[in-house]
Amino acid sequence: MDEIIVNGYVYPSVQPEVLEAWLPNLSLIATFSYGMTPEGYLIPLNDEELIEAADNAGVGSMMVLTPMNEQGQFSEQLVSDVVENPEAVERLLQEILYELRRKNLFGVDFDFEYVPAQNRDQYTELVSRATEMFSPEGFLVTVALAPKTSAGQQGLLYQGHDYAGMGKAANFVLLMTYEWGYTYGPPMAVAPINKVRQVIEYGVTEIPPEKILMGIPNYGYDWTLPFVPKESMAEKITNEEAVRRAEEFGAEIQFDEEAQSPHFVYWKEAVTTNEDGTEETVYQQHEVWFEDARSYKAKMDVVREYGLAGISIWNIMSYDPNLANAIKRAFSVTKLF
Repeated sequence: MDEIIVNGYVYPSVQPEVLEAWLPNLSLIATFSYGMTPEGYLIPLNDEELIEAADNAGVGSMMVLTPMNEQGQFSEQLVSDVVENPEAVERLLQEILYELRRKNLFGVDFDFEYVPAQNRDQYTELVSRATEMFSPEGFLVTVALAPKTSAGQQGLLYQGHDYAGMGKAANFVLLMTYEWGYTYGPPMAVAPINKVRQVIEYGVTEIPPEKILMGIPNYGYDWTLPFVPKESMAEKITNEEAVRRAEEFGAEIQFDEEAQSPHFVYWKEAVTTNEDGTEETVYQQHEVWFEDARSYKAKMDVVREYGLAGISIWNIMSYDPNLANAIKRAFSVTKLF
């Protein structure tokens, strides 16, 4: 049976029993998230309990570094402030190395999602420097990249991520192949396999497949219809909750063959307030897209087809036996120690 690396992103607020259920199926956890200041000082994360649990299960712990400021907000300006300042870069690298040693972490995952186009090469150089500096001490360096389908893809999410450069700079590259269906967008599959495949097809032309971890979503969304651009907000739900709602409202689960994803619609009673202040009971239509055993098998098939290093789950805050079983049926999971 082929062996793969399985990474799971996790917040310190995870329920201990959920983490324990996942650990046998993981090679790595990635604790989300450390931040940084414009001067390159590391903003720490209280992840010691996660690290201890992972260590006991033979699972490595990665610290995730994002451009999150002291107010807990993500900032593209913060990326520019740091990567354009050699002193800040040097300080950040030293701070990361200190934390890796102090907590006996397995490595660092750079997850800068909004990198200004003019800082693309400086970001790649930061990751390259980190690998040069940390590898001799046995630490792993990974980087999470937006789901691109071409080198020149436009948009803030994409322009600052250099697939070829990062493929050389990092030990592994995590491709975020999810969020086509997302909070502010119209109803659709979170990770339609046809879209995922396009990203992987491009990715392997720039990055060695044995360095790629394919992103896997562990959630779905529930949209209230009709969808109104710039107004509608989908509710993020677990896959288990999606199935529960289908059962509760007597909805028949459909399966989209092109997207290889399950979905359904249902009607739910809601109370609205009229302009004159009176309340009225109406029925609202909902559309739900989520993941199940079939959609996860389709994703595992792509991992095998392209000979990828493994998968990266966003995220492991809820346990899904369908995903755990799909992994176990298709692969054996690498244990790093």
